[in-house]
Formats: sequence, structure tokens, C-alpha cells
Amino acid sequence: MQVPLPSARVVMIGKPGCHLCDVARETIRAVVAETGDDFAEVHLADDPAYARYTEEIPVTFVDGAQHDYWRVDEGRLRAALRPRA
Repeated sequence: MQVPLPSARVVMIGKPGCHLCDVARETIRAVVAETGDDFAEVHLADDPAYARYTEEIPVTFVDGAQHDYWRVDEGRLRAALRPRA
């Protein structure tokens, strides 16, 4: 089943009150501020399809493909957002 995601280049699935989500959100915001890419966040409760990620949040997607879970590595995210040649 395809998980419905916003059209932003970087998407994070998380939930309120999640410390790892707070840290990931700040890392993502810092990187996209440098790269100029867009970022959207959705919560587990927004769609039943997100429930499959309950044990992995925060889960990040880049260009619609799952990129990371639990922690966001700033260098790895920056590399994934480099323009394609």
C-alpha cells in the first residue's frame, strides 16, 4: 500500500510529545534552510496508513522514498538533497 505523503521534498512522520521527533524536526529545518528545499510534517494520527511507522518515528522521506527513521543524520540528509546531475 502506498503511504499518502505531502508533496514536499522532505516529509517527516511523527507525533506530538516525541523527543526524537523534536530533534529530527530541528535537524531537517536546519538542512532545508541551507538547501532551499521544502519540508512538511504529518502525524501518525493523520491517516491510518501511517500506523505502520509507529515503532520507527520519526520517519523521514526524501522525494517520496523512505530515507531514515529514529534519527536524522544531517550529513546524510544534506547528501540526499543534492541536486541531481
